[in-house]
Amino acid sequence: MASIKFSVSVDTYDSNKFHFSANPSFPIINSFARVKPINLSRLDAEYWDIPDSNPVAENIKTSWGKDSVGLESSNYRNDIWRRFQGVKRVNRKDPNSKSRSARIDNGHEEKIYVKHVDGELDMNEYGMVSQLSVERCNAILKDLERSGDGKTMRFFEWMRENGKLKGNVGAYNLALRVLGRRGDWDAAETMIQEMSGDSNCQVDFRVYNTLIYACYKQGHVELGSKWLRLMSENGVRPNVATFGMLMSLYQKGWNVAEAEFAFSQMRSFGITCQSAYSAMITIYTRVSLYDKAEEVIDFIQEDKVTLNLENWLVLINAYSQQGKLQEAERVLISMQNSGFSPNIVAYNMLITGYGKASNMDAAQSIFRNLQSVGLEPDESTFRSMIEGWGRAENYKEAEWYYNELKGLGFKPNSSNLYTMIHLQAKYADEEDAARTLDDMKKMGCQYSSVLGTLLQAYERAGRIDRVPLILKGSFYEHVLVNQTSCSILVMAYVKHCLVDDAIKVLQEKHWKDVIFEDNLYHLVICSCKELGHLENAVKIYNQMPNKKPNLHIMCTMIDIYSTLGRFSEAENLYLDLKSSEISLDMIAFSIVVRMYVKSGSLKDACSVLETMDEQKNIVPDIYLFRDMLRIYQQCGMLDKLRELYYRILKSGVTWDAEMYNCVINCCSRALPVDELSRLFDEMLSRGFSPNTITFNVMLDVYGKSRLFTKARKVLWLARKRGLVDAISYNTIIAAYGQSKDIKKMLSTVQEMQFNGFSVSLEVYNCLLDSYGKEGQLESFRNVLRRMKESSCASNHYTYNIMINIYGEQGWIEEVANVLTELKESGLGPDLCSYNTLIKAYGIAGMVEDAVVLVKEMRENGIQPDRITYTNLINALRKNDEFLEAVKWSLWMKQMGL
Repeated sequence: MASIKFSVSVDTYDSNKFHFSANPSFPIINSFARVKPINLSRLDAEYWDIPDSNPVAENIKTSWGKDSVGLESSNYRNDIWRRFQGVKRVNRKDPNSKSRSARIDNGHEEKIYVKHVDGELDMNEYGMVSQLSVERCNAILKDLERSGDGKTMRFFEWMRENGKLKGNVGAYNLALRVLGRRGDWDAAETMIQEMSGDSNCQVDFRVYNTLIYACYKQGHVELGSKWLRLMSENGVRPNVATFGMLMSLYQKGWNVAEAEFAFSQMRSFGITCQSAYSAMITIYTRVSLYDKAEEVIDFIQEDKVTLNLENWLVLINAYSQQGKLQEAERVLISMQNSGFSPNIVAYNMLITGYGKASNMDAAQSIFRNLQSVGLEPDESTFRSMIEGWGRAENYKEAEWYYNELKGLGFKPNSSNLYTMIHLQAKYADEEDAARTLDDMKKMGCQYSSVLGTLLQAYERAGRIDRVPLILKGSFYEHVLVNQTSCSILVMAYVKHCLVDDAIKVLQEKHWKDVIFEDNLYHLVICSCKELGHLENAVKIYNQMPNKKPNLHIMCTMIDIYSTLGRFSEAENLYLDLKSSEISLDMIAFSIVVRMYVKSGSLKDACSVLETMDEQKNIVPDIYLFRDMLRIYQQCGMLDKLRELYYRILKSGVTWDAEMYNCVINCCSRALPVDELSRLFDEMLSRGFSPNTITFNVMLDVYGKSRLFTKARKVLWLARKRGLVDAISYNTIIAAYGQSKDIKKMLSTVQEMQFNGFSVSLEVYNCLLDSYGKEGQLESFRNVLRRMKESSCASNHYTYNIMINIYGEQGWIEEVANVLTELKESGLGPDLCSYNTLIKAYGIAGMVEDAVVLVKEMRENGIQPDRITYTNLINALRKNDEFLEAVKWSLWMKQMGL
């Protein structure tokens, strides 16, 4: 594939570039100094006066960079004014005047004097009147164009006012050149319209080339394309220079689309611009569009373009970039057969290509054969060999070429240094790495950049623990005095659990900046937390020299101590903060609240929230609001929940799905059913999806409010979204049971089984309770039998239902059997069991047994509650034990019940 371009770009190696404190000497291919300038169009020449049929003098400039190999020759700039107008300088007649001689049509020369007064032009002195010929005016305009844009445009306006611009293309070109320098593109476009209109000028490529040249110099890609399109719209035929400038402009910015358009226009006009072909191929090569690049090579053959040295080099470069090294070698042979002498740049391209392809045997062979073709390896040759052996992970060979490079007086580039340090991190000892660090410093690399490269190399090699052995002497001293380097090193040590080394650096540092130091410690501690190295964070915190309270550090440590379960230490930090003069912010309060929640101290969490409310400037975020809702729910603080809910509505916080779920779940007992229903409908209308818990909560809310139509709709919606679980059915079955709607309860049980859910213990308990309270004892017994058949173990609630139902019937023997079974199951009676038994004994007239149960409760560590004493007093009254009933009533009052 061939790549022809104004500047050839060859990828040497993929390297991390260092930052240099001074401009380093990047590799320029020295051998190109021997290459003669190639006769192409030179952009620094004045394009508008070059005939389309003549060859354009152009120098090749090539740069050697990451993906480029380039040619560079001397920069020729022509004095276009003398060249095309024949104007000669004469001796000055006055310090404030300039004299030029212009050749007039009759062959005589006339002296023209332009007087400058305080930077202004005196148009009336020295014959500056409207009778001046157009030739004289143009000569003056050219002279002024060199001295200042403002003077040039003022004189141009004078020429317009005095009728000197009719058909005067040269004057317009000078004015356009000034507008191009100024970047006044609208005025330039207006001037072109004026030329083809009032001034009756023939607008050709020279006019547009003037502006395109300005765009090229200033790097305006879109504007360059605009002028090309205007040329096409106005029927102006471009010339070689037009496409040479445009393609070079597009190559600077690797602009594929615009380059393709310009290239197609060039071929449609039948114009052959060697640099344009080069630029197009190089752009395609740079962006890895190799197939398209080869299409352009076919165009070169189809259009019969005569290749110059640059073209040949671009071809070699393009094939080398995509790994087609055999084609590249064939191009090299063809180049030499075409009469071009061997060129070190071409061989360097091949070496680079073989290095990228990891074929170092071929690269080595080319290197050894250089002398046989009359060439000596240059700086880039050695650099390419170093990179190739680096890719091959061969430290021995890379080191040999590296030493040869330095021995010949050449300097390694940043890519070489990067390659060497990475190889040494894997295969060499610390002394070799230290020598490479010295080379980096000699080249002017910044310490922080060198340190970053060193750490990256040893991190990849898994030998970061060797870094402390390398960082010695002046380099380590720099780390201790430079805040940035110190931070980089400490963070790397912490990341790899070298905590002792990190602490040592922090203790030995020479810089003193309390704020920066606190921020660094905070960053280090946060890094340990994110990496899960919590004990390391604690160790670093305990080694801090300045224990002055710092809100961010202490809050982070509170969170870390909470995660470790060391709540007493976390609480001590909070108390230290509270006693200091530091005001806690919203994040600090959030961390402390969560610490108390994790420790199970909900009362303390509520106390912190009260303290926060006292600070009027604290506005909770959505996360803290959710934490507050959960805390108040767990504490059963319904009033607080209602107050917080309306506070959230007024806060203007943006609600998300989690917020809706949290509010509905936590406030289900604190808010009216209508408000909960409104929230649920709003959540659905906004496109948020309730979770299973929210669906179940709404089922419970609607069920307890006997809004069964809405409850069934919620169940249907949950089932549609696949969020129904056994609890969903348990909830609605329990609601039907509480409303004594046994028919719908049974149908829902069947629906539950049909949808793949087995009948749960909760459902059995609901059935037992409903049948028992309705006196359907036969159905009650059938449910018990089905429970045994399905091996469904009873819980406290099951036994308590049985005791209650049998007790209501006065079946004290069955009650005794249930009590025995309860004890044998290992569960034993709970508070509800005892309360139910006392009630049953009262109905059965067994008052003394009921009193004994109270004593048994205390012995078993169960404290009687208000229901216990109420049931006992009712039992005594029912059995005419009024005196005893009064005694127990007095006891209740003394107990505060």
